[in-house]
Amino acid sequence: MVIRLLLPIILWLTLTDLAAAQGDTRLMILHDHGNPVVSEMVELTIRGEYDLTVSLEEMIFPNSPDYDWVQIARDDWHKERVNGRLLQIFERKVAVFPSRDGPVEIGPVTHNLTYVTEDRKRAETEVTAPAITLNVHPFPGDHRPLSARQLTLTDELSAKPGQLKQNEVLTRRVTIEAEGTLAHYLPPRPDLRQPWMISFTAPEQRETIMTEQGPLARVVWEWQLRPHTGEPAILPGTGIPWFDTANRQIEIAPLAPIPFGLAGFGSNFGAVNENGAGNGIIAAGILLLCCACGLSLMLWRRVPLHRHVLLMRLRRHLPSPHSRIMHEAAKQNDLTTLRAAAERHLRWLGLPARGFSELDRQLYAALPPPGFDALDWLAGFRKMARSETRIKESDGNGPNQRPKL
Repeated sequence: MVIRLLLPIILWLTLTDLAAAQGDTRLMILHDHGNPVVSEMVELTIRGEYDLTVSLEEMIFPNSPDYDWVQIARDDWHKERVNGRLLQIFERKVAVFPSRDGPVEIGPVTHNLTYVTEDRKRAETEVTAPAITLNVHPFPGDHRPLSARQLTLTDELSAKPGQLKQNEVLTRRVTIEAEGTLAHYLPPRPDLRQPWMISFTAPEQRETIMTEQGPLARVVWEWQLRPHTGEPAILPGTGIPWFDTANRQIEIAPLAPIPFGLAGFGSNFGAVNENGAGNGIIAAGILLLCCACGLSLMLWRRVPLHRHVLLMRLRRHLPSPHSRIMHEAAKQNDLTTLRAAAERHLRWLGLPARGFSELDRQLYAALPPPGFDALDWLAGFRKMARSETRIKESDGNGPNQRPKL
């Protein structure tokens, strides 16, 4: 009976002595980001507070298909007074990039420590930080996920692309640098191939550089371009959408279209020989040009309204196939579905994506402003879309004006 009474006391004293030998230990995962979107960098601080003399350590940070991660700074060991006690503090900075929306769990994180005991011997202990959950929002729109604090696109040309000399090669070098992301999130290289030019593509350079401000993603594309037929043409441009994590909205980095062709086209390829054949080709070209101008003038005077204008006028009087989804999403305060349906509504009307700044602040701001009413926003959005449609119809294509060809 006495042994049964003493056993809990002995066990308690044993555990107390063991805890005193090991000291107090605590490991936490800290972050201050409330509403990240897919691919946005979330900075974590893994903080350990140890009443130990640590000599060796190893941290196990779990991998997951739900996120990418990278350590962004050296480990920081220092002394700090916590609740009046001088403790050994460990801090590690880790950047996490969610690869899907919804709840994303990170952790648990385990820190294996080797420490020096009071009798100058070595012992080992394991400290674990419980897992945390990030509430990740879908990436805005139907774009490829790319989030950054800042994105810079540089387009360098070795010569004037519309005034190339015969047999001259144009080198085009495009560099994209994005702060706060990883290199594999940057877009793939665009295809510049055209039937009227010859192109050679240099190997892509893609890397992630660690800086004091965090990761910097960089990609470099380079092409050698030479006219194949020589006639003036336009090398099409493209836009690279990215989510600006500072102002919480989609931005477009433009890769501008450029004129492309030989200077003085008509004489470069026309000078076949000196017996007059070149002059015949030039005369034929001038004749074709005059015919084209005459045909354009006839079409200008006779063709009906552009089909795009007719389609827009027809759609103005038809109900949008996305109206019901927008209304139901606004009524249920489902802002993610509301934004996606509203963007599809604008595309159906042939309008650019705009008017989402207030809605995007509710979706992606860390502290959304209070008092937002989804139904009121939808009413204003529909009014804006109707106004934009009327402006688009009357912009140079009114009932008493000739259409733009």
